[in-house]
Amino acid sequence: MNFHQLHIFYTVSERGSFSAAAQTLHMTQPAVTMQVQALEDYFGAKLFDRSSKKIMLSEAGRTLLPFALRSIQLMRETDQAMAAFTHMLEGRLLLGASLTIGEYVLPRLLGPFGKAYPHISIMMKVMNTSQLLEEIHKHQLNFGLIEAPVSHPDMVIEPVMGDELKLIVPREHPLAGKDEVTLAEALEHPFVLREQGSGTRRVMEEQLLAKGLDPGAMRVVMELGSTGAVKSAVEAGLGITIISTSSVKHEVALGLLKIVNIADASFKRQFYAIHLKSTLLPISAVTFLTFLRDRAGDL
Repeated sequence: MNFHQLHIFYTVSERGSFSAAAQTLHMTQPAVTMQVQALEDYFGAKLFDRSSKKIMLSEAGRTLLPFALRSIQLMRETDQAMAAFTHMLEGRLLLGASLTIGEYVLPRLLGPFGKAYPHISIMMKVMNTSQLLEEIHKHQLNFGLIEAPVSHPDMVIEPVMGDELKLIVPREHPLAGKDEVTLAEALEHPFVLREQGSGTRRVMEEQLLAKGLDPGAMRVVMELGSTGAVKSAVEAGLGITIISTSSVKHEVALGLLKIVNIADASFKRQFYAIHLKSTLLPISAVTFLTFLRDRAGDL
């Protein structure tokens, strides 16, 4: 018995067929079948009931499953523990990131990561969460980084870094002369917001609801599909907004926009990494995620 066989067994049980497991593991179906049979020979017991079209775990298989899962979790923890020592890693990472993370957060961290791990190349796609999940499921990406938690039966999701949304106003706005306002004061003004369903919009609306306020009562003059478009509209004086502070560093430094604290509300959130349960991330990917966690305070 070895870890590879336990991983294959777990993947077959998760995917519900040898063919689906073979696709997930990038193996041939006969190779997957052979490894499961080797495990059955080792234990002297059948692990799957193959009498129906969809294979089912036998009693022995149901007993083995939690141990196989524990072995996978232990391997993931081992990789995380060793990530700090793997500076000579080589490889290519394929990752996806939602808009705010991909456009404003990661670019400032990719340079330092490249210096620390010069032999790891990164290809990043910036897309919305639904597209990202689809590409992970098709094994076109190793993992993704998203702005709000999602529930998916085939995915592992874990927090990697924190972020905070703040009130952003143009430099000539009446609120620009204040360092702090109340939520009620902010809501007296017209807003330019990200589109419904975006991670940024969801965090803002959840906080308003927690304060007993109806997000639908906001005076929204414009909804836009990207943070860049929202910033341009606010800069042009069309309204104020609530977006990530990491996305406005340049405009604030130039004096084009002003960050104003809201005294009675906090719009904090987590960014999350997401990947398939049945896939062990390459050590290069684990190293990258460990790097993000360690550098989260630099944002």
